[in-house]
Amino acid sequence: MNNKNSLVTKLAFLSVSFMVTSAYAIQGSLPQLKAALGISQTQSEYLVTTPSFAVMIFVVLSPLLQQWFNISDKKIIMAGVTIVGLAGIVPMFANDYTAILISRLVLGAGFGLYNSQAISMISVWYEGTTRAQMLGWRAAAEQIGQACTLAIAGLILSYAGWHASFAVYLLAFVVLFFFAVRVPDDSKAQDNNVAEDDLAEELTEVEEPIKKISPVVYLLVLFAFLLVVDYVGMENRFPGLTVAIKGSSYTGSSMFLSLMLIGATLGGLFYGSINKVLGFNTVYLGLGLMAISNFLFAFANGNFAMLVIGLLLIGFPLQLVSPLIFNLLPDLAPAKRQPLVTSMVLIGFNFGAFFSPTIAEWMNRLVGRPMSGLDLAAPFPIYGVMLIVIALIIFFATRHSKQAN
Repeated sequence: MNNKNSLVTKLAFLSVSFMVTSAYAIQGSLPQLKAALGISQTQSEYLVTTPSFAVMIFVVLSPLLQQWFNISDKKIIMAGVTIVGLAGIVPMFANDYTAILISRLVLGAGFGLYNSQAISMISVWYEGTTRAQMLGWRAAAEQIGQACTLAIAGLILSYAGWHASFAVYLLAFVVLFFFAVRVPDDSKAQDNNVAEDDLAEELTEVEEPIKKISPVVYLLVLFAFLLVVDYVGMENRFPGLTVAIKGSSYTGSSMFLSLMLIGATLGGLFYGSINKVLGFNTVYLGLGLMAISNFLFAFANGNFAMLVIGLLLIGFPLQLVSPLIFNLLPDLAPAKRQPLVTSMVLIGFNFGAFFSPTIAEWMNRLVGRPMSGLDLAAPFPIYGVMLIVIALIIFFATRHSKQAN
């Protein structure tokens, strides 16, 4: 059996998380897809966000399927990665919008099938500081994977067109082989009583001062939803805005989207240090920087450098705010309800990603701006103001709470 502590085996565990955010790999191709298929801006954006809808469903179904058919975590992950590879390459051979949209839905089913298991396998096989380290690396692998698949798809787009850019999903088969060969079957670990259920039982043995789920959890779900509506909306609108500024032949937006994800990775890496200094005030720093990013993006008005700065700035503060949401959950629900409230927040994030195109279209209609050209930036002044309002609500609510105590 492969040594679980070897670097190669650890990389194999992390490799499946490399692909889990690759739904966004085709964002740079959206202007070309829109023109080739004769679809609207909103329809093109749904090609990116539709997988999030399927993820929400299959994150719930996946453990049930494992229970019904007695499937190990390793096998369900392999099944999910296989679906990602097969569904991902369908648009290489399709010219029909509906067929491509269905393939993206199936792609999301693949992601949802193994997303939580990619985390649980690490919890099964590793303990203590090694487990914490591996879970941190897994989160970084998602960001790095999104950046790399975006860059690769963008490079292919430049040389071979939008059909060929979907060849980036062939990487799923490389990941599948690596994972299958190097990662042990988790049924052995379960036989040794190292399963997650045992860990949950240990947690529930501790006396729980918190008896029920706080209503604040539902506000955090809404907060997560709004954050991702903004973040994914900016990612989706950026390629169209670059084409409006640089011309229809411009295909370089994927590079900037990849750079933005490096900023997001840095935000996650430095969150702990910043939170140690600022504490809860980290949320104000994150929301303030996100608001500035939105205003730069919104008012670039043909200034390419200003547009890019706005985009690059959005990732870092998002990764300051989103971990804070999860950090608050242990104080808002009993230990035995933590999986439920965590899933609720994850669903909030995925709902935000899925509905981002429709909400952005509503914002354009609200301000009476068309869904084309530089007017694609129309929603972002509204999002910027919304973030400032949220920061003010949090500030006054927490101050009122302190005074009441």
